[in-house]
Amino acid sequence: MPHTDPEDRTRDRSRTEDAILAAARAVLIEKGFGGWGVNAIARAAGCDKQLIYRYYGGLDGLAEALGTEMARDIVTALAAVPVPQLNTYGELVAAMIDAQLHVLQGHPVMQRIIAWELSEANDLTRAFAAARSQALLGWFTRVKGDIATPPGIDAPAINAVLIAAVQQMVISSAAIGSFAGMPLAEPADWERLRMTLRHLALAAYDAREPAK
Repeated sequence: MPHTDPEDRTRDRSRTEDAILAAARAVLIEKGFGGWGVNAIARAAGCDKQLIYRYYGGLDGLAEALGTEMARDIVTALAAVPVPQLNTYGELVAAMIDAQLHVLQGHPVMQRIIAWELSEANDLTRAFAAARSQALLGWFTRVKGDIATPPGIDAPAINAVLIAAVQQMVISSAAIGSFAGMPLAEPADWERLRMTLRHLALAAYDAREPAK
């Protein structure tokens, strides 16, 4: 009987897990969660569907792995976004929104997951949302430094509205290319959105300062 090196088996398993995860991303982007099933993922990965259950415990475990990967992607992408000199809380929030817009535009898997969160509340969607929020909060805390939150302003509510605006705009762009009559297809469209969100952040927090 031929001997199989344990290290070879480990490499084979790692390659198969990577192929399954890559297939899960591809199927999600192409078909959404409505077409996201074990059979479709196994076909895309070129493997027996039993391996999905063996390595990930099924779709729930695979979704958890995607959530972990997504959070890691967000941290990496946010770290690569240049941060300008920040002097006020409004500028800080504007930079956060700009960074989120940049990251979400370039991550179709994340777009699909957010769309799923908006249509169905369950343990997995809540886990996805928590992972994404934690990554964004980590960036915000690191960049914030000693900038103080202005007193007498409901910052969590304002920031939530701005974050929701980014998510809705990006998801609408992927789905129909516009939102409420505002086109979201060309670079000029995104620059218009970016400047609008910046203006709103500065107006909410730094009302006495001119929007840049």
